[in-house]
Amino acid sequence: MGKKLVNPPRRFSHYNSSLIKRGSLTLWFDEQSIGAWHQAGKTGKAGRPYQYSELAICCGLTIKNIYHLPLRAAQGFIQSLIQLLKLPIQAPNYSTLCRRQKRLKVRLQALPKKDVNLVVDSTGLQGVWGRGMES
Repeated sequence: MGKKLVNPPRRFSHYNSSLIKRGSLTLWFDEQSIGAWHQAGKTGKAGRPYQYSELAICCGLTIKNIYHLPLRAAQGFIQSLIQLLKLPIQAPNYSTLCRRQKRLKVRLQALPKKDVNLVVDSTGLQGVWGRGMES
């Protein structure tokens, strides 16, 4: 005999569609964020300048956290997204993500178990939590 549900769904069609939407992925990249993906110029410090901006590292680590991926899988996921969107940028590799996450100035938030819309624009990386975009 199975366990009885504490709060059984009232409208199964709504419940079923919400389970399907869990796998939905929505990403927006604007032109300015694509231009700011790679670090520009010299930093004035000794050593080689960073290849990727803090925006790129933050985006990669946010995707890693949303999907609970190891760093290598996050790199592959980001590479495939860039390829699908036909963006003129490269994904940071897993070792870069690992090293740079230690010095990241922005702290990543714990993500709620709701729909997540990831927006990458000129102001940086933003997660929009809630019901999602209705069309």
